[in-house]
Amino acid sequence: MGQIFDRQDAEPTFHTKNQITKMSDISQLPPELALAILKNLNATDLCLAACVWQSLANDEILWLGLCKSNWAYTSVYKRAHSEGISFRRIYLQLDEGTLRFNAGQGLQYFIENRLLDDTCEEICNFIHNTRKLRASEKRKLLQTRRDILERLIELQSYENQFLPNALRQFFAKLDAPEDRNEYLSILIENFSKRFHECNKDLGLSTETIYVLCFSLILLSIDLTSPHVKNKMSKREFIRNTRRAIINGTLSDELAGHLYDNIYLIGHVARSTPTVG
Repeated sequence: MGQIFDRQDAEPTFHTKNQITKMSDISQLPPELALAILKNLNATDLCLAACVWQSLANDEILWLGLCKSNWAYTSVYKRAHSEGISFRRIYLQLDEGTLRFNAGQGLQYFIENRLLDDTCEEICNFIHNTRKLRASEKRKLLQTRRDILERLIELQSYENQFLPNALRQFFAKLDAPEDRNEYLSILIENFSKRFHECNKDLGLSTETIYVLCFSLILLSIDLTSPHVKNKMSKREFIRNTRRAIINGTLSDELAGHLYDNIYLIGHVARSTPTVG
């Protein structure tokens, strides 16, 4: 559906497939109703609406909502009011910073423009509360900043979750590397600690969880890869897992449930790493 703004009478014209209709000037509506209508627009459409309804479309409430729907947490939100920074300006800067980050320029723009304080805690809260950052670029940052990686994992909650589902949630936040390397081991090590902290009643040690994670990744590749002709059976998975766990125990029943989960739902990593 296209939309044309008539600057003379400030009445937007909507082109539908079969007809052209006009809507009354929303500036004549009660302010709360007009804002409720404009709240449904994205940033681009809101900028266009400002050509007609400047005071309404530049309302701070609308731009604050757009900011927080895309970047739920940034350092600048805490001082925007006291420093008189408009949320329209903040949105445009956050959008620019995101484009630069996704192009490989890291967090420099966010920090230089005081959108984000250069501390581990603030950076972690920012990353944890947005989906706008490209996974591959985020992975590059976390590979060089172990402090941010560890704190980011601490912010995750896996309480009462089944291990394969928790791993899927984990890799949805922290993209898996393409190959088995030191970074993957670091990811799994920190995940295992966090999963154990959230589920101490399971009776599984951190070491056992660590072994199970790699077993599930291997099983994921085995069952989902078209190149593997002879798929691992449930009996083989149970036997192999039992042998791999040295300092701990795992019931055959639980191992069987783990296998069934991968068989029915699929791999645990969004970008399944190649494990050699």
